[in-house]
Amino acid sequence: MQRLASLDVYRGIIMFLLGLRLLELDEVAQHFPHSAIWQFIGFHSSHVPWVGCSLNDLIHPSFAFLTGASLVFSVSSRTSKGDSKLKMTLHALWRSFALIFLGIFLRSQTRDMTNWTFEETLTQTGLGYMVVFALAFTGSKLRWSYFAGFLVLHWLIYVLHPVMPPHASPADWNIPEGWNHDFEGFYAHWNHNRNAGWDFDVWLLNLFPRPNPYVGYLGGYATINFIPTISTMILGLIAGTWLKSRDQASKRLTVAGLICLPVSLAMHFGGVCPIVKHLWTPSWVFWSGGCCFLVLAALYQLVDVKQHRRWAWIFIVIGMNSLAFYVMRHTLDLWLAETLEIHLGQRYLQLLGPEMETIMTGVPSLLLIILVIVWMDRRKLYLRL
Repeated sequence: MQRLASLDVYRGIIMFLLGLRLLELDEVAQHFPHSAIWQFIGFHSSHVPWVGCSLNDLIHPSFAFLTGASLVFSVSSRTSKGDSKLKMTLHALWRSFALIFLGIFLRSQTRDMTNWTFEETLTQTGLGYMVVFALAFTGSKLRWSYFAGFLVLHWLIYVLHPVMPPHASPADWNIPEGWNHDFEGFYAHWNHNRNAGWDFDVWLLNLFPRPNPYVGYLGGYATINFIPTISTMILGLIAGTWLKSRDQASKRLTVAGLICLPVSLAMHFGGVCPIVKHLWTPSWVFWSGGCCFLVLAALYQLVDVKQHRRWAWIFIVIGMNSLAFYVMRHTLDLWLAETLEIHLGQRYLQLLGPEMETIMTGVPSLLLIILVIVWMDRRKLYLRL
């Protein structure tokens, strides 16, 4: 089966955006509060505080979406090679556990002990992977049923949990200083570190050994985000099926995207639930899913239908080895920055002024990681699970 370059391009773009975080452009933007351009760059280089969406916020859902889409081709390829369903299931189980523990490993970098936490991108994907794998062998009706079911389940978990009053000492519960993004009324079910997901994690994560009791994640993420993340992966599974059939794939992806976005807005402004990526609310699933559908539709039309691939060469290379890129990005970042400072010195770091220091270390760090990925591609070395 011919490999769809658009999936690799999309995956490569997402990994490149993740790599740009090495430049800490949002931190740089704080030095230029009166520059509209820098404020735009800063906004899209970081996560929104709570409600809304930036370009950076679409990295994780795109990763989950592409996991579902790629699963369609993976199952098809292994079936054509004669692999039994049992063999594929055991491999999927191994991949699920590997993703979970790789995510925990990455979250434990620079820690004194294992950081038992389950909100990391790879861990979240691993927690829901087996469900999506099982749905890869089913029809569209069952997939859509599970998609809706997981969203309703997640919504009910938050709605049925009692609204919690503000903490007497917010800082003691990892509420960011100066936090002013809490909701009133019904939407208070989704307040930062005062919700069902937070309550569950305070119980679950304190069952594991840790240097200090878990009181909440500063970003407000929750383990049970994996439930609606499954719905995001199901959207990817559906998209991958459309791409595999090649039957009006661009049109289907575009229509799906144009339906998801207004549904999300209707849920947000209609009082169902807010668009909060940190809690992966159902309205966030529709918003991010709609964006993923539209991006994939555009890339499929441009790269696979029109065959315009020269511009995307580096993204294809990164996308084909995305896991290697992801691991290097999260394990070599501090080492690369420190090494550059040692060998190039403060004069180099201050070349563009103290405000640009992170750019002076981030650009060469990102380029070095990309060069390693290109070297691996030339030698057909790919990190797979």
